[in-house]
Amino acid sequence: MGLTEQIAAMRAGSGHSGRLLGEFRRTTLLVPLSEGDDGGLMSGWQGGVRWIYAFTDEKALARFAQARGAVREWEYLAILGARLVDAVVPTVDGPTGVAVDVADEDASMLFPPVVGIVPDTYAVDGEPDRAEAV
Repeated sequence: MGLTEQIAAMRAGSGHSGRLLGEFRRTTLLVPLSEGDDGGLMSGWQGGVRWIYAFTDEKALARFAQARGAVREWEYLAILGARLVDAVVPTVDGPTGVAVDVADEDASMLFPPVVGIVPDTYAVDGEPDRAEAV
């Protein structure tokens, strides 16, 4: 079962969080690059958390771009979910999670910055020093 199927199962109440997280970590995700000069990854803020936007395929990315009124194609990075949370999240200031397929109301999933998803020292529920610094 792929990531989109695991997300659907979780949303339907029949999924398993361990299988969902495992599939997320194994899946190559498409992360649009920000349109600014920094060349970083496109993200947004919600509830005090930076959410990196990631997509399961080009169609899901295109729906997001269209919803944002994009007039040109977006460049993106193809990256494993594991690398995104293990290597990229630690380079970002403040609590950071991953929002998958956010343009698809019934197929989106958030992977928040908590222990078990991001490295413990970057999780909001991890080491007390890190949580207080944020």
